[in-house]
Amino acid sequence: MTLVTTEQAPPDVAAAAHTAPSPVRIKVEGLSKRFDKVLAVDAIDFAVPAGSFTALLGGNGAGKTTTIAMLLGLVQPSAGRIEILGHDLARAPHAALRAMNFQSPYADLPRRLTVRQNLNVYGRLYGVRHIRERIDELAAALDLKTLLDRPLGELSAGQRTRAGIAKAFINTPSVILLDEPTASLDPDTADWVRTYLAQYARDANATFLIASHNMQEVERLCDQVLMMRFGRIVDRGSPKELLIRYGRTNLEDVFLDVARDRRAP
Repeated sequence: MTLVTTEQAPPDVAAAAHTAPSPVRIKVEGLSKRFDKVLAVDAIDFAVPAGSFTALLGGNGAGKTTTIAMLLGLVQPSAGRIEILGHDLARAPHAALRAMNFQSPYADLPRRLTVRQNLNVYGRLYGVRHIRERIDELAAALDLKTLLDRPLGELSAGQRTRAGIAKAFINTPSVILLDEPTASLDPDTADWVRTYLAQYARDANATFLIASHNMQEVERLCDQVLMMRFGRIVDRGSPKELLIRYGRTNLEDVFLDVARDRRAP
């Protein structure tokens, strides 16, 4: 794969790399979501600085997906406030969301369209200039050149994941939300993709919020980890801080301690 460097990056990315960083790109205060009698997210607070990776970790039903859906404006919070790039999501959704993007293997792109057609549609929705050049850049970076004119439905799960990641970067976003970003990828390709994400964060001073069950991925990429259980953030810190706090040698054991409600010593 060809990785995007500051010298090779599209003008918007290269310019962003030399722009004074905003201290916080995502700010969440008192965020809650209730579905009838179920409190899916319970008054959580967190901030994600520019140029950093934050992971949302927790078992099934912990509230990760609901949190991401609220950040994307897909689910209306029951209480609390979301600020993205300095914009209140409830009051100025378009300003907040236009420099964001999202990828999840569970939210597939239209399978009858080719990879190129999908990227073109989303690029135009975001108002991307020089869309052909941007698609070519992403195809080179994510090893999609030979797949651009194939319908998405003909691709393997791993190839569709790479196409979804390309869609997430079509508008050179400043804030990227990723749900299991390397799901279905073989170890070699997953490693290339992680390298691409890390380099993009450096070059564009971009902010990433990741929901993942791949603990090695989180340890490698993330500056901050938010541990969720039953809708609450029950612990937080860098991977190293959490390993020390729980007396563990790997983040998977920390995850199990939190999921099973074993407190830090």
